[in-house]
Amino acid sequence: MSLLAARYVSLVENILILNFEDFGFDDDLMDGIDDMGYHTATPVQEQVIPHIIAGRDIIAAAQTGTGKTAAFLLPVIQKLITEHHEGHKINAMIIVPTRELAVQITQTLEGISYYTSISFISVYGGTGGALFANEKKALTSGVDIVICTPGRMISHLNMGYVPLDGLRYLILDEADRMLDMGFYDDIIKIISYMPAERQNLLFSATMPPGIRKLANTILKKPVEINIAISKPPEQIKQEAFLVFEPQKIPLVKHVLQQSQFDSVLVFCSSKLSVKKLTEELKRAKFSVDQIQSDLDQEKREQVLLDFRSKKLKVLVATDILSRGIDIEDIDLVINFDVPHDGEDYIHRIGRTARASTKGAAYTFITEKEQYKFDKIEKLLGHAVTKATVPSEFGPTPVPGAAPSGKPKKKKHRGLRK
Repeated sequence: MSLLAARYVSLVENILILNFEDFGFDDDLMDGIDDMGYHTATPVQEQVIPHIIAGRDIIAAAQTGTGKTAAFLLPVIQKLITEHHEGHKINAMIIVPTRELAVQITQTLEGISYYTSISFISVYGGTGGALFANEKKALTSGVDIVICTPGRMISHLNMGYVPLDGLRYLILDEADRMLDMGFYDDIIKIISYMPAERQNLLFSATMPPGIRKLANTILKKPVEINIAISKPPEQIKQEAFLVFEPQKIPLVKHVLQQSQFDSVLVFCSSKLSVKKLTEELKRAKFSVDQIQSDLDQEKREQVLLDFRSKKLKVLVATDILSRGIDIEDIDLVINFDVPHDGEDYIHRIGRTARASTKGAAYTFITEKEQYKFDKIEKLLGHAVTKATVPSEFGPTPVPGAAPSGKPKKKKHRGLRK
């Protein structure tokens, strides 16, 4: 029997509906939970929190949007504020693949720990020596929780001043994405600085062989928790367009001109794409605005208010908006870029066809994005209808062809440089 066969927990049956009061959290932590508007625990929280409090290692298949961030933050904070731990040490480390996820987790941590004495820092890189110096100061003096990306943490570890000898909790979030990005060796190197006796929590959207290998390396008699990925509502009309990159903006304009849409969300993978597309649509006299990380909170809230009230017809956004937005009656979602994975795709297109209404989701696929969309279709369990690009747009890529006619190369998954 494999190590990961230690225990399998199904979330399909025998689920109890728990309120956060039922977990016995500290009063100061409960104040933060209340301020965040958390009331009823999600299935992953119901299953994960008791095992973490009990000191068990965890391997959980869970997507963003299921409540997994709070599922590991809440019990770790509870243990840090109620159990003895050394000062001037790093007590917990959360390793994530991207700075965007690090920021998201940090914001959640800031909210739920507001009334506690928990200290934390995000270490995910950036320009300027002042930022690195601030990270060094916090890491050297000790902090309860560090949220970091692998490359930046290794930069600090190589300098020899990061005290990981007292670390008690290691959390790997979106572990499959980290492996896809080539971070396996980086993760193993970071772990080599940690004490052998610690609690390990591994969260991953999928469980490929690489994750099993990593889990067998670092976890001890783990509880295994599996949450089936949700599928898009059947009433969503899904179509994909195979295009060259320069054809994307003209095709967006064409789609928006074909029907009278009251509410359209366009998702881009970068803020630069958001800015460029928004500018082009404004020149074409569309009712459009944008949301991306350069905008302050007040501006974001005003844009969302205009979009909710239908004063604004088209909203162009990065994935900052794909999770948690509560806007009904969105007619159309356009994936200007193919999402990174099936989880992101489902979150994006799930903004339409809510409350049993109908909706449509279009995805633009370039040559180099075909392999990513193939993976999404495998996760969905079916092919997405490929729509015909109007002839006036000229030739389009050949389905299945490698970019520029070059043969596909295997990814190197060694140490990132």
